[in-house]
Order: sequence, then C-alpha cells, then structure tokens
Amino acid sequence: MIELYTDRLVIRSMQKKDWPNVLALNSNPSVLKHIREVTSEAEIKQTFNQRLEPWKYDSDSWLTLVIETVSSHEFVGLTGFYRESEVMNRAEIGYLISPNQQGLGYGTESLKAVIDWGVFQFNIKKFIGYCAVENVASAKVMIKSGFTQEGLLRANHMIGDQLIDEYIFGLLQSDIRE
Repeated sequence: MIELYTDRLVIRSMQKKDWPNVLALNSNPSVLKHIREVTSEAEIKQTFNQRLEPWKYDSDSWLTLVIETVSSHEFVGLTGFYRESEVMNRAEIGYLISPNQQGLGYGTESLKAVIDWGVFQFNIKKFIGYCAVENVASAKVMIKSGFTQEGLLRANHMIGDQLIDEYIFGLLQSDIRE
C-alpha cells in the first residue's frame, strides 16, 4: 500500500471503494477532452481492476494513485506514472483532476509528491509528460512542477479521428530542488 502525504493531500493506492469516483472521472468528457475519448463503463472497469493489482515499477503498467484531501478525504483525482524506458530509467507522468477540484493547485502538489517518491524509491532519472497544445492548464501544472517544455510533437496523438499536436515536457532528476 502506497501512501504519500503533503500539507493538503493524501496520495494513496487505489482501492475497490474508489470505483464510483474513478468511473465519474473517466466518464467525464470535459476532463478527457484533451486526453482521449470516453470509453465504455466495461472498459473503464477493466482498467480499474487491472490497476487494483499489486504494482511493480518494472511491470510496464501505470501506477495509478488516488488523490484526496487530508482534511475531509474528498476525492480530488488520480495521478501516477509508468516506466517508459528501462535503459534510461525514464517515467511518464499522468494525472486527472476532478472538475470541482481544478485550479486549486492539487495537480501540482500531488505531482511533486509523486515525483519525489519516484526518485527516492526507484532513482528515476527523468520524468516526461505530454499534453495537447490546447491543454493550457495541464502545461501550467507541469511547468509549476519544475518541468521544461522540450518540444512540440506535431500530429502526435489521436483523439477519435482528430490528430492533435502535443507538447513534450521533461524533468531531470538533477533539476529537482531539495
């Protein structure tokens, strides 16, 4: 069981009780607008069940952690990473924040905690993140978390039948301030 704490948040392993919140988040077109199409409840449930399984850094699967407030244990969203390259010890980060929790700094706060933990636990050398050019809020989260925009990837991702441009962001372990 993973549990990380910040001043305002608990970031923990997903549990069966999280299903209603995970379903609501992953069924919300406004949350997924710049990420992917909404999939069926059955597909969301299948992914949810996979992410309940014990996670290992070398498993080539996403670590998905629940973000909730310390004070009231209110669901904020999801965050995590997966090892994108074994040779480079590089991990891709990701996060989804509930609409009623956006703009409060929770994405940045939780991302910093997950990155610190990833460096401490797995000596991750570099974190990368992608976001659609139109996803200004996500770009701000990465920049506030210390990432540098490293490039523009044209027609890099597909949402439905729409090709979208993405920015790629990077954060080296050496960039992280103690």
